[in-house]
Amino acid sequence: MRKNNTIEKLTNWEHWPTAMFYVPNLPYAFYLAFKAKHLAFFSAANPCIKSSGNGTESKYETIMLVPKEYRPKSILVKPNADFYNVLIDIQKQKITFPLIAKPDVGFRGLLVKKINSEAALRSYLEKYPINIIIQEFLDYENECGIFYHRNPESETGKITSITLKRFLSVIGNGKHTLKELILKDNRARLYLELFSEIHKKKLNTIPKKNETVKLTAIGNHSKGTQFINGNHLISDTLIKSFDKLNKAIPGWFYGRIDLKYNSFSSLENGLDFKILEINGILAEPTHIYDSENYTYFKALKSIRNHWRNVYEIATINNKKFKTPYKSPKLFTSEMIELKRHVKKIKKIC
Repeated sequence: MRKNNTIEKLTNWEHWPTAMFYVPNLPYAFYLAFKAKHLAFFSAANPCIKSSGNGTESKYETIMLVPKEYRPKSILVKPNADFYNVLIDIQKQKITFPLIAKPDVGFRGLLVKKINSEAALRSYLEKYPINIIIQEFLDYENECGIFYHRNPESETGKITSITLKRFLSVIGNGKHTLKELILKDNRARLYLELFSEIHKKKLNTIPKKNETVKLTAIGNHSKGTQFINGNHLISDTLIKSFDKLNKAIPGWFYGRIDLKYNSFSSLENGLDFKILEINGILAEPTHIYDSENYTYFKALKSIRNHWRNVYEIATINNKKFKTPYKSPKLFTSEMIELKRHVKKIKKIC
C-alpha cells in the first residue's frame, strides 16, 4: 500500500516536493534581484512584519496586528511555562476546549493540532518546549485562503488567488471499519499514516450507516485537505472588503490570509469571518495545487506573477517610502536559523 501511495504521489504533481515549484523559477528570482539591485529586495514588502514574513516572524505578533473583531482569541505560551498559569490565561481569554495549539514560528501545518482536553494540552506543551500559540477553535463551516496585494501608492488592491478547502471525510456504511473506509477513499488513503495517528482509538470501529467522519480539522495541504481553485469568486465587492481590512493593518501590502467563514456572501461583504493567520512573502497562491483544474506549468507561471507583484511593492516601499532592505547576510542567517528550528521540532515529533 505504501508503495502504491508513493507512486500515486509521484504521478500527481500536486504532491511533488516544494523544490519542484521553486527551483525552475530561480532564474526569474535572480532577474528581479538584478533589477532591484539587491538580493533581499522582497524584505521591504511588508514593513509591519519581521522580514516581511519570511517564516521567522512570530505568528502571535502578526495575528495581533489584525483588528480584534477579525481574529481568534489567542494567547502565547512560553517554553516550560507553569501549566496552572496557562490555564488561567486561557480562562481569561474565554478560550474553551477543544482548542488549537501551534508553534509561534512554523509553516505548512507543522505541529498544528486540535486539543480536546487539559491533559492533552499539558502533554503537548511538555513535549514541545517552544513558543506555542493557543487559539480558540473556530467552529465555522468553511475555510479558505485569499491572496491580496496592494501597491503602496494605490488606494485599491487586487485579489489574485482564492483557495477553497475541502476537508477530508468518509461516510460510514455500518459494515466497514474506519480504517477500511479510509483505504477505500482514493485521496484519504494517501494520508493513512497521518489519520492512523489522529484516529488511532477509532480506526477499528465501525461508523454507523451514513455517518460522516471528518478525518482532519486542520486546513493544511500536508494534512490531507484538498485545495480547490476558487478564483471565480473574486469580485469587486470582495476586493473592497479586503481593501478596508488591509488599511486597518498599516504596513501590510502583500500576502495570503487564511480564514474561516460560514457564508461566502457574508465574507464577500466583510462580515462573519475570522482570520487564522497572515502569511507574508513566503505565502503561496495555493489555488495552484488544484491539480484537477490547474496544470503544473500554469502553477509555475502563477508563482512568477506573484513574485513580480512583491518586486513592485517592495521597490516602491524602498524608493518612495524609504523602507530599508534587509541585508542579504542577515536575511540568510534568519533562514538558516528557521531551518534549524524546524529540524529541532521534527526531531521531537
